[in-house]
Amino acid sequence: MSNLSSTIKAIQDIMRKDAGVDGDAQRISQLGWMLFLKIFDEKEQEWMITNSNYKSPIRKDLRWAAWAADEEGMTGDELLDFVNNTLFPALKNLSIRNNRDVARMVRDVFEDSYNYMKSGTLLRQVINKINSDIRLTTKADRHAFNDIYEQILRDLQSAGNAGEFYTPRPVTQFVVEMVAPKLGETVLDPACGTAGYLTNVVDFITTHQKVKTLEERTLLQNSIRGVEKKPLPHMLATTNMILHGIEAPSIDHDNLLNRSWAEWTNKDRVDVVVTNPPFGGMEEDGIENNFPAQYRTRETANLFMALIIHMLKDGGRCGLVLPDGFLFGEGIATRIKETLLEKCNLHTIVRLPNGVFAPYTNIKTNLLFFTKGKPTKEVWYFEHPYPAGVKNYNKTKPINIKEFDLEKAWWNKRVENEYAWKVSTDEIKKRGYNLDMKNPKTIDEQHEYTSDELLTQLSNSLIKSNSLLKLLKGELKGEA
Repeated sequence: MSNLSSTIKAIQDIMRKDAGVDGDAQRISQLGWMLFLKIFDEKEQEWMITNSNYKSPIRKDLRWAAWAADEEGMTGDELLDFVNNTLFPALKNLSIRNNRDVARMVRDVFEDSYNYMKSGTLLRQVINKINSDIRLTTKADRHAFNDIYEQILRDLQSAGNAGEFYTPRPVTQFVVEMVAPKLGETVLDPACGTAGYLTNVVDFITTHQKVKTLEERTLLQNSIRGVEKKPLPHMLATTNMILHGIEAPSIDHDNLLNRSWAEWTNKDRVDVVVTNPPFGGMEEDGIENNFPAQYRTRETANLFMALIIHMLKDGGRCGLVLPDGFLFGEGIATRIKETLLEKCNLHTIVRLPNGVFAPYTNIKTNLLFFTKGKPTKEVWYFEHPYPAGVKNYNKTKPINIKEFDLEKAWWNKRVENEYAWKVSTDEIKKRGYNLDMKNPKTIDEQHEYTSDELLTQLSNSLIKSNSLLKLLKGELKGEA
């Protein structure tokens, strides 16, 4: 496969010539449905060989190979008429048999998809570029699909969508390895983006366990689920899972926060949650009313945290990314942390350094690992260090999976060292459930802060100052 970034740029340059495509969001959506059909068609050809019972939900003349694969095929007005008046109406209205039906998955992808292009000649050029340059057949190629999403985020960065950050693959891979999902366990990512965590779950299970028979592949497929509320990442998540061998990915186009707390019964609960819930974003008015009074907030990450604790089975495990703001947050965040420590064993917090999510944000983040069913007695902290010679991560020097070898070597043989320390639950309670614990062995070093870091620190200081001011006013009223 040629350089993916240059291929995506070349495709978008062709689309810029088309009068019907307005802006990066439409260009990316246009690319998304074409990638989906190409990849789905290639995987279907494999499934028809490996599964004699497989039957395509798409009739033969609508499959990518029939109308798009030939570079000398339909073009101009003929192609445009076919796509707009035959292909899209048929795929948007596929009849479905059940929720696990492949037809439902295809229909969901096309539910909010549109052909924005007005020139059939330019559309043919885009199709030919996809066919010649994007080949996602090897494992390395499949993981390169995640780079498409990263490229998309760079293109959309100016839109400033709160909380939508690409989770670096080393982070998702490390979290999945430490949670260690098993074949047959139900795994959920409730805010799955483009399914970076879930594809790592597929890789982990197929690497560590034998998944060879049709029954085992069906079990794997039926036990992994994602939910994503936005159309574009939902489409990319579905495509990504297909690339990783899941015939009918269970990626729901939905927002789990819309579901009433009381609707969650034992049969809905899951064994494993791995996720990076959007942080910094706010939900629409009324969403908070789905939650018990003590958890009502519109802050997205806090709502997801409360829901994750609720939806896990006893013995269920979770690994997720959360910002520093959750660790020291007060009010609703304090109540959620109190519930977390009472109902779950929060055994590990890995404190990540600045720049892990660069260039999208400089907000410092943490990896929280917990098991539901027993209360927390102590929390182990591990401060992830920069590699030698590195002072900050950036686009050209991102975090690397090998760096997590430190944590992996320590994980099952825990001792306090220059990176690791433990704090008792009693101490955390004395601090008002503030989980923002600094490494006691770290000597503050002189550090030149970026403007973003200074603004983040100032914002955090203001939050703490306001909380102290409210506390002081309450005490003064009590004395009056």
